[in-house]
Amino acid sequence: MSRPTSRTVMRPRPEADRIRGAADRGVDFSTVGPTRTCVGCRKRAPATELIRFVLAGSGDDLRLQADPSRRLPGRGAHLHPDPACFALAERRRAFGRALRFTGVADTGPLAEHIRSVSEPHGTTDDPALPPDHDPAR
Repeated sequence: MSRPTSRTVMRPRPEADRIRGAADRGVDFSTVGPTRTCVGCRKRAPATELIRFVLAGSGDDLRLQADPSRRLPGRGAHLHPDPACFALAERRRAFGRALRFTGVADTGPLAEHIRSVSEPHGTTDDPALPPDHDPAR
């Protein structure tokens, strides 16, 4: 009867278990940059496509402030510049979880920033007027 040796031979790992390089994943991280998750829709996107915001103020005067320069101190979270993502984040109460605070913060400044960024230039809030002529002619 043969006695097992103390030396263990390692089998090669299956291909699925191997950590693949960036080239194998089809992503060029040098051009894409860091990715972040939108707190509204929970989709991942490059950080340059998202708006970073932080919690500003103290005590009862807490507000969500947009940080377009990405330099404000404190914990930041990211959101698509889309009013739908903002509404979804509000409905899900995601701002408190993302910024790790309890209580209620004023979302007005962030909503105004998203509205100004997402609105195409040259549009107004007035509804479109019907044409003066018959479009069927």
